[in-house]
Amino acid sequence: MIRKTAAGDASELAWFKSSHSSGNDGNSCVEIAITRRTVHIRDSKNTEGPHLTLPPTVWSDFLTYAVK
Repeated sequence: MIRKTAAGDASELAWFKSSHSSGNDGNSCVEIAITRRTVHIRDSKNTEGPHLTLPPTVWSDFLTYAVK
């Protein structure tokens, strides 16, 4: 995964998305920002909208399940 930091985010989180994002416009993806205690997830097309916040263990479980 290549990290691409989103500029201008008022929350000061370092958002990134995969360089393998797909879709007609290249923005059909989610972005994540990782802190010590949380993983934040948002829609790359609505960066000012709501986002999910998960404990790292839940994010890890999701990735493990999603890859199978």
